[in-house]
Amino acid sequence: MRRFLRDNSLTLAFLVGFLVVLVAQAFAGQAEFNSQLVSEGLEPMGFRSYVTSSDFAVDVTENWQSEYLQFFLYIFGTVWLVQRGSPESKELHRIGVESDEEQRIGEHAREDSPRWAADRGWRGLVYSRSLGLTMGGIFLLTWLAQSVTGVAAYNEQRLRGLQDPVGWGRYLASADFWARTLQNWQSELLAVASMVIFSVYLRQRGSPESKPVGSPHHATGVEG
Repeated sequence: MRRFLRDNSLTLAFLVGFLVVLVAQAFAGQAEFNSQLVSEGLEPMGFRSYVTSSDFAVDVTENWQSEYLQFFLYIFGTVWLVQRGSPESKELHRIGVESDEEQRIGEHAREDSPRWAADRGWRGLVYSRSLGLTMGGIFLLTWLAQSVTGVAAYNEQRLRGLQDPVGWGRYLASADFWARTLQNWQSELLAVASMVIFSVYLRQRGSPESKPVGSPHHATGVEG
């Protein structure tokens, strides 16, 4: 068990942190939502009712979709785009999908390579892009979930104000949907750009996200 925890400590630590923050968000969100309800002369909502409400769901899913968009764009973008001096970039001469030999595909696969890496058919084609496709798929699903929960939360707010609800298609063209979406997208894009350029000149000893402390600024694709 101790070895399992050590070997998977990075994933487990972030998952535990995710659950702690999600619960904290639920309590904070309930307090804020109930404050709004009370100000409108309505009864406050219990915790269980709040965490199963569209208001909580849309807040969660809009953050998830932006995070997975970030990973999707970064994974595919780094195939063709580079940043001189950054460990977040691959080496400047390796732009593109690289050769089968470099990627250990087909007859170049080794004994310890994943089984589908040696397949020259659709399995190998899909597997060679499976990480980006998975991130892109999760992004689309969470964006869809955001739109569904968002229109429900939006209509609840309209009904409290004695306004008619709107349909899903109309909501997709609304300012509320795009304000929720774009405020997350811009922050994710800025965060990635900052990480890429800061890692050219700054260091974090022992981290694979940083170059070794003594590496020159122009060293590219080198991890510590």
